[in-house]
Amino acid sequence: MTKVIDITKEIEKFAPKFLMEDYDNVGLMVGDENKEIKKVLLALDCTNDVIKEAISFNYDLIITHHPLLFKRPKNIIKGDLIGNKVITLVKEDIALYSCHTNLDSAKNGINQTIVNMLGFNSSQIIEPNESGKYKDGGLGRLVRLEKEILLCDVIKLVKENLNIENMRIVRGSEKVKVLAIINGSGQDLFYKAKSLGADCIITGDTTYHFASDFKEMKISIIDAGHFSTEYLVFLKTLEFLKEKFIDIEFSASEKCKDPYDFV
Repeated sequence: MTKVIDITKEIEKFAPKFLMEDYDNVGLMVGDENKEIKKVLLALDCTNDVIKEAISFNYDLIITHHPLLFKRPKNIIKGDLIGNKVITLVKEDIALYSCHTNLDSAKNGINQTIVNMLGFNSSQIIEPNESGKYKDGGLGRLVRLEKEILLCDVIKLVKENLNIENMRIVRGSEKVKVLAIINGSGQDLFYKAKSLGADCIITGDTTYHFASDFKEMKISIIDAGHFSTEYLVFLKTLEFLKEKFIDIEFSASEKCKDPYDFV
């Protein structure tokens, strides 16, 4: 009999909680750690649609990348977006677990997985996190290419491997020799990536002034979007759970969607 705690222990062995950033919140958000588990739903966010999907198909546990309780709520009440979700999860006896920046920073976590999915080999961690005796963890990866490649070829690679049709491009330089790859919102690491010699950054959620400044500094940005640089990568990263718990059904949410439409 597999319980919630059995699955969460494996995740935290892979991505220890101490790797999370100070602002973050990871772990069991809602539910009983001793609840028996037969079906697990994987999603980037715990949206109402994802919760309805879990109810409809009798999932016992939802595992998300982004935490539902990111900041400490003042209350849990009906009529409030988060309150409604928590109340529904408790009522339906569905546990919710989130692994966020600890999974980003883990040795073979999301930051490393996206590098692998794009067919590169990372040579350096942009912002190392070596808490305690843990090594090779941290945010962002640097890829130093043996030969320069064209920006257009990197763009094509990202689109094909991350299943993206449209994305924003800042053309700082048409040739790429050093890539910085940062899943999700990576702006906080842009200047660190620049200091390490990056001439192209792959990330999401780039704001106007960063785009303008880095274009002037001749550094290209491939803004593939927050969702697109994380959801498929999140699913790929957690594939080890299927191998560990062969008696459990793990499914990717069909209701987990990018909140942005591109028209």
